[in-house]
Amino acid sequence: MRGTFQMVTDTATLCLYDLAALKHRVEDTSDWWSIPEDELAEVNAGHCLFLNLGADGVYEVEWSLEDADSDQKPDFIAEQGSVYHLQVPSGNVYLGAAEDVSGGELEPDESCEGVLFQLKPGNYACIISREASRISILMKPSMQGKNTLDELIRM
Repeated sequence: MRGTFQMVTDTATLCLYDLAALKHRVEDTSDWWSIPEDELAEVNAGHCLFLNLGADGVYEVEWSLEDADSDQKPDFIAEQGSVYHLQVPSGNVYLGAAEDVSGGELEPDESCEGVLFQLKPGNYACIISREASRISILMKPSMQGKNTLDELIRM
């Protein structure tokens, strides 16, 4: 499974998460994630990946799912980009501009510039790379579902 889309962000941030993993944030303010401690806590818990892009604008996002039985070597995967982990409890996943993240009593839907897609529930390793305004995300099933970051993700 794979896809490509363009998105416009005025928060300079892309996010990836399972809607069920942030259900507890729906009643929170719409910009709850702009508090660095809250953002980092959710990323380290594996609930969401916030990718700080450094600038507002138009980005092309390419995403793909790699089969767990792939014979691709871990060293090759690590060379492609940074690896972060994500928990997918329901399989209902959103990838798009962070201004559409769950909060303010709203969740992303078809009207958002991002994409909603289905994954098999479980944990995923997300290999993320960037070249100019093109972001690539490769997801692969993983045993690990949490991160241990000291700082926010900067692309």
